Amino acid sequence: MIWTYIIIVLTALLSGSVVFLFKHDNTLVLKLLLAFSGAFLIGITFLNLIPEVYEEPVEYTGLFILLGFLLQLVLELLTRGAEHGHEHDCNNCHKEDHISPVLLMLGLCIHAFLEGIPIVPSFDPETRNILVTGIVIHNIPISLTLVTLFLHYGMKRTKAIGLLLLFALMTPLGSVISRFIQEATLNDISHYFNYAMALVIGIFLHVSTSILFETEENHQYNIRKFLTVILGLAVAFAITFFGHAH
Repeated sequence: MIWTYIIIVLTALLSGSVVFLFKHDNTLVLKLLLAFSGAFLIGITFLNLIPEVYEEPVEYTGLFILLGFLLQLVLELLTRGAEHGHEHDCNNCHKEDHISPVLLMLGLCIHAFLEGIPIVPSFDPETRNILVTGIVIHNIPISLTLVTLFLHYGMKRTKAIGLLLLFALMTPLGSVISRFIQEATLNDISHYFNYAMALVIGIFLHVSTSILFETEENHQYNIRKFLTVILGLAVAFAITFFGHAH
């Protein structure tokens, strides 16, 4: 599991650090990354995570999926949609429209912490690996957006990287605490992990649909975004199919 944590943290740090290397506008690249991650998330959710969570007849699973969806809606009151690429251009908005860096970090940290709860050894290894892959891919555009926002607010690079590291550590922290609870209760909480996965599924559904159904200017669905979505779904299908075939 330690390598899983390292990959999650390093991916976020390296992705966010890319902002310092390129001075020009990367809006198109970010949008395409978001489209790919959104398509991949919704692909693995329908192809793997939902079938897995319903494999065991646990009562209220559907309710926890709905709760996860609604919880993400509440978190976006804090983050203003940073999870799906809203950068909130501070050069063109009113002061009251500025998002608080504190609220932004709080919302994103809760979001990342919850995603880490189902990452425990007791889950099916294939499903766990697919979940981690989804988190890693999704964290790439989030990290880019997060650092971009910090720089918009005139934050020093060292502080921006420090806050990015805090965000990156939240998913491993959620996993570690979840494993501690599992060991402290002698693994007698299987329903708890099923509900935790259902909660993450709800979060994934909200984030991915928000990304995929956002329209471009003039309500045109850009062909590049469409092809990127198809690619994301294809990769999700390939990972799920070959994982089960293996």
